[in-house]
Amino acid sequence: MESTKVQSEGGLNVTLTIRLLMHGKEVGSIIGKKGETVKKMREESGARINISEGNCPERIVTITGPTDTIFKAFAMIAYKFEEDIINSMSNSPATSKPPVTLRLVVPASQCGSLIGKGGSKIKEMRESTGAQVQVAGDMLPNSTERAVTISGTPEAIIQCVKQICVVMLESPPKGATIPYRPKPASTPVIFSGGQAYTIQGQYAIPHPDLTKLHQLAMQQTPFTPLGQTTPAFPGTRFHLSLLESEISFLIRLLTNSGLDASPPASTHELTIPNDLIGCIIGRQGTKINEIRQMSGAQIKIANAMEGSSERQITITGTPANISLAQYLINARLTSEVTGMGTL
Repeated sequence: MESTKVQSEGGLNVTLTIRLLMHGKEVGSIIGKKGETVKKMREESGARINISEGNCPERIVTITGPTDTIFKAFAMIAYKFEEDIINSMSNSPATSKPPVTLRLVVPASQCGSLIGKGGSKIKEMRESTGAQVQVAGDMLPNSTERAVTISGTPEAIIQCVKQICVVMLESPPKGATIPYRPKPASTPVIFSGGQAYTIQGQYAIPHPDLTKLHQLAMQQTPFTPLGQTTPAFPGTRFHLSLLESEISFLIRLLTNSGLDASPPASTHELTIPNDLIGCIIGRQGTKINEIRQMSGAQIKIANAMEGSSERQITITGTPANISLAQYLINARLTSEVTGMGTL
């Protein structure tokens, strides 16, 4: 694909998805009163603009569409942020106008192409657009994506985004990408007498799901033999999508609280039949990556050995991490063996 075609404004029908990381205040500005601003942006740009749900300090804004619609959406966002800066300066003694700043979330496998050999590509972008561009050295937590920060005038940012789109189209991501998901804002939680409570204002509210999960994590439950169809935790059925935030709370509390202060890492090994390993790994590794993120444990699946009908899984982490990983693996296997449905 010729980059000149990609950069042209008209008639290009290459669909692209760009993800932006925004703070709550920035998201509020994009959404506008009763959602009027984002509705206008969608209608006038023609791009799909989705904003991630959740009570998070950061949110992901996803912009999808042909490249020309993406450029229009970016222009509207950049000019809206500039308007916010001008409005904030009217109440401030500051005289110099700060630049507009946007943060893109880009698969790490594409960042090398953005930087170029010896930094040549990123230098060229800075010089030709006048925007400041910085690629984060570290990946965002629990993902294979990096933040790319662009600062400057709206015009400079739009030109820079066009060049980034060219690179992303010419150098597609390699391998599976684990997308960055911002963590929910933490709600204070306490454990007392084997029960979990969330703190809301001055009150401690009992939290049955967290209590059950806490009890499960504290049991160093042995792995259930796969010949049995009885669930590892009789009578307990969790839908992980509903409990993801609770699991995140529990991991933070068990690993960071006084309940288990700096426990040493240990290793646990499991053996899984080859015909069931697929339900643990999931499509393109999605399920095993979910289990890694939720449990905080390192999980390695050994390669299939010739003549063997089993695969070995090695779990490394604190006792709480290992316990949660075991529970989540058990939940996947139980749903497969007993037909309990998708967990």
